[in-house]
Order: sequence, then C-alpha cells, then structure tokens
Amino acid sequence: MEQALIDYGYWGMFLSAILAGSVVPFSSEVVILGLLAAGLEKWPLIIWATVGNVLGAILTYYMGRLGRIDWIEKYFHVKKEKLDRMQHWLQGRGAWVAFGGFIPIFGNVLLIALGLMRSNIPITFSCMSAGKFLRYVLLAYGISLAL
Repeated sequence: MEQALIDYGYWGMFLSAILAGSVVPFSSEVVILGLLAAGLEKWPLIIWATVGNVLGAILTYYMGRLGRIDWIEKYFHVKKEKLDRMQHWLQGRGAWVAFGGFIPIFGNVLLIALGLMRSNIPITFSCMSAGKFLRYVLLAYGISLAL
C-alpha cells in the first residue's frame, strides 16, 4: 500500500499522513522516505504531511469528544483503562500537551483523552499542529541527510 501512495506523489503523502494521524496503524514515514528518494521537494512534502496528519489527528480528537467509550474500545482498540490513566495524567497539564500528539501510539491515546476532556480547541489544535510540523521537518531533513 505504501508503494501505491508513493506513486501518487504529494497526494499520496497527504493521504498517508491522514491515515497515520488517525488511529489507523499506518507509517507516513515510509511514504515520505520513498518520495524524498524519488526526488520530490522537501518543503511541499512537509506541508502536505503536516496538513494531512493534523486532519487525521483532528478526527481522532473528535472521536474522543463524542464521548463514546464503547466505540473507542471497539473500533480503535483503546481500552477504557488506558484512557482513564491518560486522563488522570493530563489533569492539571492542559491542552498544551497536545504538542506530543505526534508520538506514535501514545499520541492517539493523548488526543482521544483530550477530546474526552473537552480541552481548549484552539490551544489543542495549535500545539498539535506545531508538534506534527516539527516532526516532519526533523524527519525530512534527517532522511535527506541519510540519502
């Protein structure tokens, strides 16, 4: 599947980032690596990846905001106990921790929990976007140094 998305260029980067930003287990890193190796420009890839990943993460956040723990457990395989632990950890930290939403596995649980807690949307989305942007900048430049 990654190869098919690589064949779509920037659109493939966007789609893979949406998948990776949501709770779907997918690696946008493989796609960005393939696209950089194919000679596509770094900055458009970073922008497409960031926008796609943020959109996927917004969907994840709103899944939490719906408050349907049964759906979260059934469709996203995140147990209530894990969400409870995350919510307890988030107490007093605020929406600023959404910056860590780019961290694999942990980030999805974090964003669902922030949604459940109805965290401040502008702060949550701003911090989440900044973290994801920084992640793709570091990833793209790290990969390009290796190539």
